[in-house]
Amino acid sequence: MRRSARVCAGAPAYAQERPACAGAPEKPRPRVLGADGTSIPSKMAAAMAGKLVGRLVGRAAGPGGALSRPLTRLAFPAGPRRAMSGASPVLVELDKRAGVAVVRLQQPPVNGLSLALLTELCLALQKLEDDRACRGLVVTSAVPGIFSAGLDVTEMCGRSEERLGEFWRAVQQLWILLSGSRLATVAAVNGSSPAGGCLMALSCDYRIMADNPKYSIGLNETRLGIVAPFWLRDSLVKTVGHRAAERSLQLGLLYSPQEALKIGLVDDLVPEEKIQARAAEVMAQWLAIPDHARQLTKSALRKQALDHLLMHREADIQDFTRFISRDAIQKSLQKYMEMLKQKA
Repeated sequence: MRRSARVCAGAPAYAQERPACAGAPEKPRPRVLGADGTSIPSKMAAAMAGKLVGRLVGRAAGPGGALSRPLTRLAFPAGPRRAMSGASPVLVELDKRAGVAVVRLQQPPVNGLSLALLTELCLALQKLEDDRACRGLVVTSAVPGIFSAGLDVTEMCGRSEERLGEFWRAVQQLWILLSGSRLATVAAVNGSSPAGGCLMALSCDYRIMADNPKYSIGLNETRLGIVAPFWLRDSLVKTVGHRAAERSLQLGLLYSPQEALKIGLVDDLVPEEKIQARAAEVMAQWLAIPDHARQLTKSALRKQALDHLLMHREADIQDFTRFISRDAIQKSLQKYMEMLKQKA
């Protein structure tokens, strides 16, 4: 049987299948506390504990013997992994000896950022943040050709304001956890990364992208009639500069890997088959720096932006729910989903 796919805010049309607007009543979700003490919707945290696997194939080491052995290869899958029925959409592998974790998204077909995926991802990130054996994090995808196609549009279509608020809080939490992480973070962008996928990459310390002209990355929200939040806009401005960010955000531009490298949206391009090895090399360089010095420097650089969101978090949620609930925006989202449905 053919399965219906989630519809994502930034997804290329070829990656979508049979979208439908979710309208079923939602069940109340248990909550856990996030990094900043606010609650986020989730399954029980214990459900994620068993997902951590304490192994990687390689071992990390930086110049000067920061770790025991050279990290020549992280434990990326040799080939695509299938998401089995009931499997977690977030795979976590932690090598405590190396101090490196790899988090892979595996929610086919496009790693759409649904509330369920965001919740599990935030739980996984928080658990790694709290584990003192973990020093570095690589974020990547287990779905061929897609890093993440962005926010799941069905989460914004026909939903109650309460549900929209839950969803947006989880989106905020993802940015807070990645941007404010004490860990050295590397995004191994091994596929297209529009909208919410670009958000994840921007939040990391270093971005490596597969040099495949079929892939793209950028914040293309305006093409759907949606406006990127202030904290995401600011992240892009700080990364690529004000003028490039103005064009990118207003026109909803998606960049090829070569274009993204040129404007500074990504830091490195490698052949797709070498992205694993390059991520290992980069992580070794970052972990060669004493943790306390790197962490304090990172905190000083990012504290103002993080504090700004935390101070205005509830207002940002209210702005989002009011905006998305407008009839014109709902009609635009419905039209977008119908267009994708016809192309599927």
